[in-house]
Amino acid sequence: MVFRRVVWIVLDSVGIGEMPDAAAYGDAGSDTLGNIARQRKLELPNLRALGIGNIRPIEGLPGVAEPEGSFGKCTLASPGKDTTTGHWEMVGIHLEKPFPLYPNGFPPEVMEEFERRIGRPTLGNKAASGTEIIKELGEEHVRTGSPIVYTSADSVFQIAMHEETIPLWEQYKICETARELLRGKHEVGRVIARPFEGEVGAFKRTSNRKDYAVPPPRGMLLDQLKDAGVHVISVGKIFDVFLGRGIAEFDKTKTNAEGMAKTLEALAEDKDGLTFVNLVDFDMLYGHRNDVEGYARALEEVDAWVPSLRASLQPGDLAIFTADHGCDPTTPSTDHSREYVPVLAFGPSVQAGVDLGTRGSLSDIGQTVAENFGVSIAKGESFLDCLSFSG
Repeated sequence: MVFRRVVWIVLDSVGIGEMPDAAAYGDAGSDTLGNIARQRKLELPNLRALGIGNIRPIEGLPGVAEPEGSFGKCTLASPGKDTTTGHWEMVGIHLEKPFPLYPNGFPPEVMEEFERRIGRPTLGNKAASGTEIIKELGEEHVRTGSPIVYTSADSVFQIAMHEETIPLWEQYKICETARELLRGKHEVGRVIARPFEGEVGAFKRTSNRKDYAVPPPRGMLLDQLKDAGVHVISVGKIFDVFLGRGIAEFDKTKTNAEGMAKTLEALAEDKDGLTFVNLVDFDMLYGHRNDVEGYARALEEVDAWVPSLRASLQPGDLAIFTADHGCDPTTPSTDHSREYVPVLAFGPSVQAGVDLGTRGSLSDIGQTVAENFGVSIAKGESFLDCLSFSG
């Protein structure tokens, strides 16, 4: 074990430039970090010091002569650009085909059976923004008790229901029914409960979201770590993405601020192993709503947290920042974007200033973590030797 503790932080949707096949996904010109920086000056002194501007030219974020971290970017090797695809690839699972998409809504064979099983008709059944569809259909939902079903450019079956119209326990049961139904050719990446509250004209989503993911195939990184006795702590939606597999402790946070605080708490426990973190506000609150200013502020808030994170790292700790896909708030689309993701690796005992280059897949990060703890996964090339002074 080169590093006794690894903290792996996914800045959800913070892509760093379009991949060569971006146009095939409708994402030509997408560049989440770069386009935000072009529209709004970013103050990211701590991420700059780690080498964010050394990965590639970014307006207002020039590279530094002596980066305090090692830096590079990862290619998404699997088809797709969603949460499940990105996170699965990190742990060594490459998809041969993307999860199914439903830009025109779900077919009658799905919806009729779903309505039969839950004993209610539904509303919506189209691709839509979650905040917009409750404005459009929330009043009718409250009047009729019919759940609102919608999707996006991602492989998701989302169900919006008012917490006073349908209680949470029943909302979750309805989502479990959808998850059981959506198998085979209709196996979407996630079923998502999207509870909301409030009065007509002032509906707002609550923090009681719940994701129902597809079970990942056996043998992925978290399985391997558990079998090897490595302690894994998850912060944020990591637990839901992997259905808790291989995770010893978890905290399902609601915001970036809470996720950052819980990460420091986990480090303060001083347990050997992996702390796996997802900070979701970039994607959920700002990317999907094309909120450039909100996204920029969220980046600056994480940057301001970096000194506290670094102060919590001990000799023998490795920290990694990365992302799972892009979600460029400057483009007309409100969907995820097909982008490279950044990699910044740092810590008191980590080699600084190493250009890790353009990695072949997100699995390279997973393989690095795997090698560190004495296991291996099916995909990816480790860059552990680049980070170790003995490598």
